Amino acid sequence: MEISGFFAAIIIGLVIGALGRLVVPGKQNIPIWLTLLIGVVAAILGTLVAGALGVDETSGIDWIELILQVAFAAVGVAIVAGTHGRRRVR
Repeated sequence: MEISGFFAAIIIGLVIGALGRLVVPGKQNIPIWLTLLIGVVAAILGTLVAGALGVDETSGIDWIELILQVAFAAVGVAIVAGTHGRRRVR
C-alpha cells in the first residue's frame, strides 16, 4: 500500500465507519470517534484483504473492496458495541 493509498483509506474510513454503524441493527452505545476509528481500521483491512485476493485494482468502482470494508466496519462496530457499550452495574 502506497502512502497515498493509506491517506485515502483514512478518509474513506471515516465514511466506512458511519456505514458500518448503520448496517449493525439496534443502538450502539459507543462514541462517534470510536466508530470513525473502527472505520479507518476497517478501510485499511479491507484494502489489504482485497489486495491479497487480487481484486483491489479494477476498472471503475471497486465494489468488492468497498463491501469488504463495510463488512469489516460492521463486525468491528458490533464487537466494540458489545464490549465497550455495556454499562457496569455496581
